[in-house]
Amino acid sequence: MSNMHRESLFESDFMRLFVRHEPVLRAYARTLLPDWNLVDDALQEASVTMWEKRGQLEDSSGFLPWAKVIVRFKCLSMIATLRRSRLLLSDEVLQQLAEEAEALQAEELTAIRQALSHCLSKFDQAHQELLLAPYSGDGRVQELAALCGKSANAFYKLLGRLRDKLADCVRIQLQLEGL
Repeated sequence: MSNMHRESLFESDFMRLFVRHEPVLRAYARTLLPDWNLVDDALQEASVTMWEKRGQLEDSSGFLPWAKVIVRFKCLSMIATLRRSRLLLSDEVLQQLAEEAEALQAEELTAIRQALSHCLSKFDQAHQELLLAPYSGDGRVQELAALCGKSANAFYKLLGRLRDKLADCVRIQLQLEGL
């Protein structure tokens, strides 16, 4: 009976840790994967693996580094699958992004993600789509320009102005939060 009680406490502790660190793990996965749908898939697969391997976890202080390793491997597996269907960033660039993401503190990642999401929501739908277009695949900006009957150059200029506004908004949000 005590083993069963101990196991259920461990399971609840694991769930608390996962829920607490999920935004950081999601932000970390986004540094490696090209879109949020893939991040959702990777995090779902990683959470199953974490659950299956939760016995490896010795204490709560080691959860985040342990979980990031699992998320990283799931992301790399998805990238390998994606490479077969389209061009992605090189391994060296992905490694550098992962290392830079590791260097950021969990709170900073969460604050940046929230500020970015908040600021992005201030743009209308068309501008949000244009801001995200370069990250959704090859030729998306040109495609949007063609749909609107404008030149790709005009769209890239607009994209530059929108990115500046977005960056200014994120900086202000982070300053308001003391970061």
